[in-house]
Amino acid sequence: MPTATYGQLLTETLPARIENDDDYEAIGNRFGDLLVKHNRTAAEEKLYWLLRLLIEDYDRRHAMPSDESKPHELLQFLVEQSGKKAGELLKPVFGQRSHVNEAINGKRPISAEQARKLGKLFSVKPGLFI
Repeated sequence: MPTATYGQLLTETLPARIENDDDYEAIGNRFGDLLVKHNRTAAEEKLYWLLRLLIEDYDRRHAMPSDESKPHELLQFLVEQSGKKAGELLKPVFGQRSHVNEAINGKRPISAEQARKLGKLFSVKPGLFI
């Protein structure tokens, strides 16, 4: 049985930058197949490493900030990842535009009440903001 060339594997897999959950699942499935395969060919090994880099890139771009992150860094991340604008936090959480900007930039601490509202808005534990 002839083995596929790297070019053939690329054509079959169509690797590209992962932009959404569907892309992530498709690339992840193909990566998983290669991961468990014993005795990968040289072409499969090259594809394996390419897919690994694509997955690592996506994970790095979409990973939660570390546990040592400051509350405002987590807030910045959640605002960015949710696609919300800072102004959308005005009425439901902060009340004043300057308070939104100061909280996001780490110049104003987030109160317990604001943390509770942010936790509900982003579906995370309020304690992350304190």
